[in-house]
Amino acid sequence: MPTDNFTAFSRRQMVGGAGIVGAASAALAVPATAQSNVANPLQDPATRYPKPPFKTQSQAWPGLASKMEPKPDHGEQTYKGSGRLNGRKALITGGDSGMGRAAAIAYAREGADVAINYLPDEEADAKEVIALIKAAGRKAVAIPADIRTEAACQQIIADAVKGLGGLDILVNNAARQQTKASILDISSDDFDATMKTNIYAPFWLTKAALPHLKPGAVIIGTTSEQAEEPSADLYDYAQTKAATSNYVKSLAKQLGPKGIRVNGVAPGPIWTPLQVSGGATMEKLQSFGGNTALGRPGQPAELASIYVQLADSSASYTTGGIYNAMGGGKVG
Repeated sequence: MPTDNFTAFSRRQMVGGAGIVGAASAALAVPATAQSNVANPLQDPATRYPKPPFKTQSQAWPGLASKMEPKPDHGEQTYKGSGRLNGRKALITGGDSGMGRAAAIAYAREGADVAINYLPDEEADAKEVIALIKAAGRKAVAIPADIRTEAACQQIIADAVKGLGGLDILVNNAARQQTKASILDISSDDFDATMKTNIYAPFWLTKAALPHLKPGAVIIGTTSEQAEEPSADLYDYAQTKAATSNYVKSLAKQLGPKGIRVNGVAPGPIWTPLQVSGGATMEKLQSFGGNTALGRPGQPAELASIYVQLADSSASYTTGGIYNAMGGGKVG
């Protein structure tokens, strides 16, 4: 991608550290009435964010958003809330980066207190999210933990309930994705790690959370286009996303009579640390998202409002649904 495009994008969308918090505070200080009078011009979705080719880059798993080039946009400077989730208490796994981070920022700016779970290696990114939640004037709870054991998941729920004073929203978002050209390249340990992260953990977390969820509460799972159109080199990851879509639909039927809604978000190619920490080959990374109808990958910020809508009580008749955010899908 041309350097001037990266530079323009970086200056418009990405400010690190204290600059992010300052921008967030400034945005929150604008009265709602003033915001409503500001024109919101049309934007071409195909050119709104960077397109491939992207620079080759690699990080050790699980990767940090702060070290990606270009840095992903999670809505740090752009998302403005309007009180849609006032008083809610949300737990988001994988809340340090990607869609989890975008949801955490949006939830806080919509009036929710937010707990985020993340791996200890992701502390640098998580600190930025915690600062942004606090800048929105909401309670922020940091819960570093590996979700691959039932005991850890039970403790995460306990810590979230204690820190937030309850729980209304559970977002099962954390995931493991590692590209392997052949099933022969996937060790049993690799397979187990993906299954524990992507399938077992949401099962354990949901079981532990249910006693705390009252009518009106919501559970949201992050699935993927891989559930329907699996890639050859994501054998294990793709089947976990099919399972996620399935549990959303099953659990919605089970919990509907209890007044608890369950929905899923199905992203296409999204620019997150998953891609640079083993989730994609360098060849695929360079052209990442280029085969979609919009010709580019999505940014986490573009999914933030979806997570808000599914958590908002205004969507009270929406349950058992999978919300598509795939950039038009693959073309050609």
